[in-house]
Amino acid sequence: MQQLSSLDTQFLNIESATTAGHVGSLVLLDPAGGDAIPLTLDRVREVLEPRLHLVPRFRQRLLAVPLGLGRPYWVDDPQFDIEFHLREISLPAPGDDGQLAEQVSRIHARPLDRTRALWELYLVHSVEGGRQAIYAKLHHAAIDGVSGAEIVATIMDATIEPRVVDPPTELWDPDPLPSAGDLLARGLADLVRQPVESARLLPATLPHLADLPGLGALPGAQRVARLGDSIVTLASAGTRGRSVARRQLTTPATRLNTSITAHRRFAFGSLPLDEVKVVEVAFGMTINDVVMALCATVLRRWLLDHDGLPDIPLVVAVPVSVRRDDPLEEGSQISLMLVELPTQLRDPRDRLSAVQLAIAAAKEQFDAVPATILQDTAAVIPTAFAGLAARAVFQLVGFGALPFNLLVSNVPGSQLALYVGGARVPALHPVSAISDLTGALNITLFSYDGMLDFGLIACRELVPDVDTLVGYLREALDELIELAAQEG
Repeated sequence: MQQLSSLDTQFLNIESATTAGHVGSLVLLDPAGGDAIPLTLDRVREVLEPRLHLVPRFRQRLLAVPLGLGRPYWVDDPQFDIEFHLREISLPAPGDDGQLAEQVSRIHARPLDRTRALWELYLVHSVEGGRQAIYAKLHHAAIDGVSGAEIVATIMDATIEPRVVDPPTELWDPDPLPSAGDLLARGLADLVRQPVESARLLPATLPHLADLPGLGALPGAQRVARLGDSIVTLASAGTRGRSVARRQLTTPATRLNTSITAHRRFAFGSLPLDEVKVVEVAFGMTINDVVMALCATVLRRWLLDHDGLPDIPLVVAVPVSVRRDDPLEEGSQISLMLVELPTQLRDPRDRLSAVQLAIAAAKEQFDAVPATILQDTAAVIPTAFAGLAARAVFQLVGFGALPFNLLVSNVPGSQLALYVGGARVPALHPVSAISDLTGALNITLFSYDGMLDFGLIACRELVPDVDTLVGYLREALDELIELAAQEG
């Protein structure tokens, strides 16, 4: 048994009738680019089943502590049934990308079954052009420190012929599920330990309370943060106080930041990495800088389409992995960097320059805050109040305390072609999550095999035309390439 981390527990607590905590991937498959044999569900199982031991979460489920007196526990599921998790569907003719995106939208909107291992995999047949696809979703709490590369490795290979994986050293033989009494005893022991852990983390957490997205707008948060910073500075003889002034960001209200529904829209598309690098070199930027500039243009156009462009920058949250090579680290290890996106600027060259300045300012602020601030804050919240705290933060949106407008995430991936059961993977598109707190649109991309593969997930009612944003990405890159040519 392993207890869920404090932060990952919050990924469970935020779930509601309109918000799900899972993320997914849409893997396009081209049998003609591999061994030319269409993939079957039996073939997927043949590849995946011998590798389940590589990611133990695939055969584990969560058990809640009675009365909420402790964080849930991961336990091996003695009733694990791989057939429940492997499914298949077929698209109606012609099976184009729009139909595929619609199916992903509907499946992604459905929550995972908490009484089972928290993942599902769908093999999709009859995709236009003789293709197939795999859509897989996994609860964010189940990622639990497992890297995306390790998860991909359970089903994908670098060669057409699947590699042979060494079997586990011990036969998987799960114990019976623990009793409610056992879980309660563990939960009570956790309650005893938590005040000690909170006392250890609180001095480092309080000075940065106002740096947490959304909490800075709460009455008294700035005062508490300043008091905490003063105490730390005094206790450390001035060596550990805040060295960078806290930014005062104003998040504009947009149509992206109202209450979402349970329904989703998904769209996907790709841009050549070589073309993005042309812009990168011409303006001395990073790939991520270019991505943010593209997003600024895309969001500006979409907001203009809907007569909702603010006259101040959007505020975008960028997830950052803070995981170290420490085998003792458990749970998700992430933080958020807040970037002002200059959507209010008409001239693309001005937007490009403003993006570079905004990212530099965001990085300076990010480096001034402890990398583990999200994990530490989650850890000091008493377990019995964790769910209440999560729901309270989400309700801040109703009072106008917007932490940011949307999430934009850039995930590095393999630059080599991958295969699933002999079928080549031409593209790998992320399918992320949205909520009232994070906004009605999420833009995530994987870099894979010379491409940037985008996946945009949105609230169906608030962003019904999410596919138009994918088209705007191509136009935005063409605009930047034209500017780069003028630089030459």
